[in-house]
Amino acid sequence: MLESEVEKPVCEYAKKKGWLVYKFVSPNNRGVPDRIFLGPGRKIAFIEFKAPGKEPTKLQKHVFSKIRALLFKVYVIDNVEEGKKLIDTL
Repeated sequence: MLESEVEKPVCEYAKKKGWLVYKFVSPNNRGVPDRIFLGPGRKIAFIEFKAPGKEPTKLQKHVFSKIRALLFKVYVIDNVEEGKKLIDTL
């Protein structure tokens, strides 16, 4: 299974639940999470999607730690069910 096969259904699910989902592209800043999710009630989540069993790179882990230091949540999702569960619990 590819990363995109995890990302697409989770993004579609979140949109059906009323979330805004944006691709996070930051020129000249590698390692940022794949998506920003903005949910009802001022919820914000940064999500990095991975193929099943894959881990973030060293650079991604570094960037995620900087985001988390500002008290934002960064999640790494590698399967569709885990992603849907996350959306339901946020």
